[in-house]
Amino acid sequence: MKIMIVDDSTIVRKVIERYLAITQVEIVAHASNGVEAIEMFKQHMPDIVTLDITMPEMDGIEALSKMLEIKPDAKIIMISALSSKDTVVKAINLGASGYLIKPVAAHQLTDKINKILEAKSERRRFKDLLRRRS
Repeated sequence: MKIMIVDDSTIVRKVIERYLAITQVEIVAHASNGVEAIEMFKQHMPDIVTLDITMPEMDGIEALSKMLEIKPDAKIIMISALSSKDTVVKAINLGASGYLIKPVAAHQLTDKINKILEAKSERRRFKDLLRRRS
Protein backbone atom coordinates (compact mmCIF):
# COMPACT_ATOMS: atom_id res chain seq x y z
CA MET A 1 0.00 0.00 0.00
CA LYS A 2 1.58 3.27 -1.15
CA ILE A 3 1.03 6.51 0.74
CA MET A 4 1.88 10.16 0.10
CA ILE A 5 2.12 12.83 2.82
CA VAL A 6 1.13 16.39 1.92
CA ASP A 7 1.55 19.28 4.34
CA ASP A 8 3.26 22.66 4.11
CA SER A 9 4.92 22.05 7.49
CA THR A 10 8.08 19.94 7.42
CA ILE A 11 7.54 19.13 11.09
CA VAL A 12 4.02 17.79 10.47
CA ARG A 13 5.23 15.69 7.51
CA LYS A 14 7.94 14.16 9.69
CA VAL A 15 5.51 13.47 12.54
CA ILE A 16 3.07 11.73 10.18
CA GLU A 17 5.93 9.72 8.69
CA ARG A 18 7.00 8.65 12.18
CA TYR A 19 3.41 7.63 12.99
CA LEU A 20 3.24 5.55 9.83
CA ALA A 21 6.50 3.73 10.53
CA ILE A 22 4.52 1.13 12.52
CA THR A 23 2.11 0.36 9.65
CA GLN A 24 2.36 -1.79 6.53
CA VAL A 25 2.33 1.21 4.19
CA GLU A 26 5.18 2.42 1.99
CA ILE A 27 5.70 6.18 1.97
CA VAL A 28 6.39 6.98 -1.67
CA ALA A 29 6.30 10.78 -1.67
CA HIS A 30 6.08 14.01 0.30
CA ALA A 31 4.77 17.36 -0.91
CA SER A 32 4.62 20.80 0.67
CA ASN A 33 1.87 22.41 -1.41
CA GLY A 34 -1.02 21.45 -3.63
CA VAL A 35 0.75 22.01 -6.95
CA GLU A 36 3.68 19.83 -5.89
CA ALA A 37 1.22 17.28 -4.51
CA ILE A 38 -0.53 16.88 -7.88
CA GLU A 39 2.79 16.34 -9.67
CA MET A 40 3.96 13.80 -7.06
CA PHE A 41 0.55 12.12 -7.16
CA LYS A 42 0.75 11.63 -10.95
CA GLN A 43 4.29 10.31 -10.62
CA HIS A 44 3.70 7.84 -7.76
CA MET A 45 -0.05 7.09 -7.93
CA PRO A 46 -0.37 6.43 -4.17
CA ASP A 47 -3.27 4.45 -2.74
CA ILE A 48 -3.62 6.72 0.29
CA VAL A 49 -2.84 10.42 0.74
CA THR A 50 -2.75 12.49 3.91
CA LEU A 51 -3.64 15.97 2.74
CA ASP A 52 -3.50 19.29 4.58
CA ILE A 53 -6.09 21.89 3.61
CA THR A 54 -4.34 25.21 4.16
CA MET A 55 -1.29 25.32 1.90
CA PRO A 56 0.35 27.77 -0.49
CA GLU A 57 -0.11 27.68 -4.29
CA MET A 58 -3.10 25.29 -4.18
CA ASP A 59 -5.15 24.37 -1.14
CA GLY A 60 -6.03 20.84 -0.13
CA ILE A 61 -9.66 21.07 -1.25
CA GLU A 62 -8.63 21.84 -4.83
CA ALA A 63 -5.85 19.23 -4.70
CA LEU A 64 -8.37 16.65 -3.43
CA SER A 65 -10.60 17.22 -6.45
CA LYS A 66 -7.71 16.99 -8.91
CA MET A 67 -6.32 13.81 -7.32
CA LEU A 68 -9.68 12.08 -7.48
CA GLU A 69 -10.02 13.05 -11.16
CA ILE A 70 -6.68 11.33 -11.78
CA LYS A 71 -7.34 8.26 -9.60
CA PRO A 72 -10.96 8.00 -8.45
CA ASP A 73 -10.26 5.10 -6.06
CA ALA A 74 -7.51 6.96 -4.16
CA LYS A 75 -8.19 7.24 -0.44
CA ILE A 76 -7.53 10.75 0.78
CA ILE A 77 -7.48 11.64 4.45
CA MET A 78 -7.77 15.37 5.09
CA ILE A 79 -5.68 16.55 8.03
CA SER A 80 -6.13 20.15 9.06
CA ALA A 81 -6.27 22.63 11.90
CA LEU A 82 -9.45 23.91 10.25
CA SER A 83 -12.37 22.25 11.96
CA SER A 84 -15.30 24.20 10.56
CA LYS A 85 -18.25 21.98 9.77
CA ASP A 86 -18.51 23.49 6.26
CA THR A 87 -14.92 22.55 5.44
CA VAL A 88 -15.36 18.99 6.70
CA VAL A 89 -18.63 18.55 4.79
CA LYS A 90 -17.12 19.99 1.61
CA ALA A 91 -14.11 17.64 1.78
CA ILE A 92 -16.29 14.57 2.42
CA ASN A 93 -18.74 15.56 -0.34
CA LEU A 94 -15.83 15.91 -2.78
CA GLY A 95 -14.73 12.37 -1.96
CA ALA A 96 -12.35 12.51 1.00
CA SER A 97 -12.14 9.20 2.84
CA GLY A 98 -11.87 10.88 6.21
CA TYR A 99 -10.98 14.02 8.11
CA LEU A 100 -8.69 14.45 11.10
CA ILE A 101 -8.16 17.62 13.13
CA LYS A 102 -4.61 18.73 14.06
CA PRO A 103 -2.88 17.96 16.25
CA VAL A 104 -3.38 14.35 15.19
CA ALA A 105 -2.47 11.52 17.55
CA ALA A 106 -0.70 8.47 16.13
CA HIS A 107 -3.60 6.15 16.96
CA GLN A 108 -6.10 8.41 15.16
CA LEU A 109 -4.11 8.26 11.93
CA THR A 110 -3.29 4.57 12.11
CA ASP A 111 -6.92 3.72 13.00
CA LYS A 112 -8.15 5.68 9.97
CA ILE A 113 -5.65 3.94 7.66
CA ASN A 114 -6.51 0.53 9.11
CA LYS A 115 -10.20 1.16 8.41
CA ILE A 116 -9.38 2.08 4.82
CA LEU A 117 -7.24 -1.04 4.40
CA GLU A 118 -9.91 -3.28 5.96
CA ALA A 119 -12.61 -1.84 3.69
CA LYS A 120 -10.40 -2.34 0.64
CA SER A 121 -9.72 -5.92 1.69
CA GLU A 122 -13.43 -6.58 2.18
CA ARG A 123 -14.25 -5.16 -1.26
CA ARG A 124 -11.54 -7.34 -2.82
CA ARG A 125 -12.92 -10.46 -1.10
CA PHE A 126 -16.44 -9.59 -2.27
CA LYS A 127 -15.25 -9.16 -5.89
CA ASP A 128 -13.43 -12.52 -5.67
CA LEU A 129 -16.63 -14.20 -4.45
CA LEU A 130 -18.60 -12.69 -7.32
CA ARG A 131 -16.03 -13.93 -9.85
CA ARG A 132 -16.15 -17.45 -8.44
CA ARG A 133 -19.94 -17.54 -8.79
CA SER A 134 -19.81 -16.42 -12.43
